[in-house]
Amino acid sequence: MAVKHTQKTSPEEGLVPGRKPVHEYVKQHPERIEQVFVQKDKSTKELAPLLYQCRQRSVRYVLVPRNKLDALYPGNHQGVIARVFMSGFMDVKEFLQSVGDAPLRMAVALDQVQDPHNVGALARTLYAMGGAGILVTKHNSAALGAGAVKSSAGTLLDLPVGRCVNLSQTLETAKEMGLFVYGLARGEGALDLFDADPAFPAVFVLGNEEKGLRPGVAKACDAIYEIPFARKADSLNVAQTGALVVGRMHAITRTSKG
Repeated sequence: MAVKHTQKTSPEEGLVPGRKPVHEYVKQHPERIEQVFVQKDKSTKELAPLLYQCRQRSVRYVLVPRNKLDALYPGNHQGVIARVFMSGFMDVKEFLQSVGDAPLRMAVALDQVQDPHNVGALARTLYAMGGAGILVTKHNSAALGAGAVKSSAGTLLDLPVGRCVNLSQTLETAKEMGLFVYGLARGEGALDLFDADPAFPAVFVLGNEEKGLRPGVAKACDAIYEIPFARKADSLNVAQTGALVVGRMHAITRTSKG
């Protein structure tokens, strides 16, 4: 369920402009912040308290030119804008512990997937089928703002979303907690998804749109599955791949219950 927020925001974009509002957001809700954009030629003295709070609370910030900030928010941003995910990110261990309690005991982890529309469309499928949620990386991941929420038909605001710094390590933690980890990638040694007989609860990992799974992430998987094509095709996008995975796992669990 979406969390109420009191700071001034631009809801359509999930942005918080202004030094004081961003400072308060960092202090009160660091778990909701994806990134803070700071004008790079602003006085260090003016911004020192904010940057200190960011470091203390492990909130990522980047220095950018003013035109970048103006493009994000044309109003009076005072050289500082935070991009936030209004519902907030779930603690990673709590997220992993919750997978086994979902109607469909699987989560999807995204390895630096950067298209918000893919994330939103996948969230819509996963929510409808009863999945546990989505796990994203803290760096090099899609912004979960208006584009992602719209593509999800609003379900992204109700679906649990976990966020981790190191995906490979998080997947190892998941296995230590009793979860099974499966990756999706085409290539030698990959198993046919439609012949799959995976164990649950499980985390299925989908790779970046261009690069696929990083080697360290693939190594952390218990098995790699691929989607067999009936006709020659380069690939499916992340949302399409995820929909097939979720649908297949839903069918498997329904059959096992029957």
